Amino acid sequence: MDAFAVSIASGVYLCNVTPRQFFRLSWHFGLFQGMMPVIGWYAGGAVRGWIEQYDHWVAFTLLTLVSGDMLWQSFEKAATDCVLKDPSKGFRLVMLSVATSIDALAVGLSFSVLNVSIWLPALVIGITAAGFTLAGLLIGSRAEHVAALRRYSAMTGALVLFVIGVRILYAHGVF
Repeated sequence: MDAFAVSIASGVYLCNVTPRQFFRLSWHFGLFQGMMPVIGWYAGGAVRGWIEQYDHWVAFTLLTLVSGDMLWQSFEKAATDCVLKDPSKGFRLVMLSVATSIDALAVGLSFSVLNVSIWLPALVIGITAAGFTLAGLLIGSRAEHVAALRRYSAMTGALVLFVIGVRILYAHGVF
């Protein structure tokens, strides 16, 4: 659901979502969501406590950095009406991919402790995340064309990403 929400925000943030952007975001979100449980499964119980202590802070920090940059860009976007930094490219794509999938490490760790094979669940998780990302981008790109959202699309996307980060902290009992 984090990947879905981030993809909606990204769809709103982008001027026009191209087929390449659809592919890049859905591929990377699906890949990272499918890869993280496998990594967690192989890591096993040795690092479980450390990952569970800090995974939510890593996700929150990455989402806050991206949302802050999107907010900053929103002031420049008004002048150009186009995205200056594409969230489907480079380090921003990696940060969003990690931020939305880091909790999946715990899933892999849990499967490792239970001695359950991770391959089928990881495949299902990856495909589901990719599908939800495509749907989120489609919804977000359609919402961007609504006149009321057009002017504030980058600000809305930044706020959504920050709220997702705060929700992750809340879900981990920080508040």
